[in-house]
Amino acid sequence: MKEQIINKIKEYDTIIIHRHVRPDPDAFGSQGGLAKIIQETYPKKNVYVVGEDEETLSFLNTMDQISDEVYNGALVIVCDTANQERISDSRFHSGDFLIKIDHHPNEDPYGDITWVDTNASSTSEMIYELFSFGKQDGLKLSTEGARLLYAGIVGDTGRFLYPSATERTFAFASELIQFPFSRTELYEKMYETSPNLAKLQGYILQNFHFEGAGVAKVMINKKLLKEYGLRPQEASGLVSILGNIRGVKAWAFFVEEDTKIRVRLRSNGPIVNEVAKKYRGGGHPRAAGATIYSWDEVESVMDDLKQVVNAR
Repeated sequence: MKEQIINKIKEYDTIIIHRHVRPDPDAFGSQGGLAKIIQETYPKKNVYVVGEDEETLSFLNTMDQISDEVYNGALVIVCDTANQERISDSRFHSGDFLIKIDHHPNEDPYGDITWVDTNASSTSEMIYELFSFGKQDGLKLSTEGARLLYAGIVGDTGRFLYPSATERTFAFASELIQFPFSRTELYEKMYETSPNLAKLQGYILQNFHFEGAGVAKVMINKKLLKEYGLRPQEASGLVSILGNIRGVKAWAFFVEEDTKIRVRLRSNGPIVNEVAKKYRGGGHPRAAGATIYSWDEVESVMDDLKQVVNAR
């Protein structure tokens, strides 16, 4: 599969790389890291990264603005996106050939080539694996590319604390830190917290609901977001803070956004992505997302979450 992907990259002069909406460090890291590998190896190729910009991740990368015509005869690669509806920029289907590279369960096997590895900690880890495989074939990695891939791995492993961080993850990370980027500066930017977000974190820790059976929830409506001056994505970024609370085995973050409510499910063991699938979502076994359209659905989600925890 890696050889097929490298051959396709060689074949095309224009390569456009997408990732998912509401991006996280792994989305930016894998997308940007792959772009930097291609640019460093094949400087005459036209390589673009597309999707909506994200202010909180601008220290990692910013997106290119391209016309529809650029897709004519182009190779399109989508990183870190399980489902087509979550791909940022709907023009991904407008190219000549489509490749999917992802580490989520392959519920939607789109693309002419689909490389999915659910054992990888992150898609950034997979991109580094692609580079390692292709070094013998001439692939090159710049310092900026290494910084992006390292950020993606760090982000999706929770600074190497999650079980998804394997021996391979640490081995790749040890190679990436040989490049002369500042890890200290990267960590500071990745985990810098605004005063408003810090205040919301305090609110969450004081007001989360522990419902017994090892299950907890947090509900953040538009009024609360407005009070703290935060966007839904910023609030959702706090989903992991309940993970260290004694007795909490699985939890849900409900964050109101426009006409829908985003549901972030996390777990310290129980499999929660099956619950997410019932509510128009999916994801990893222990980290998944879903969507509901009324606060009346919260109780149903929590009942399903309790069943998963009790069945374990």
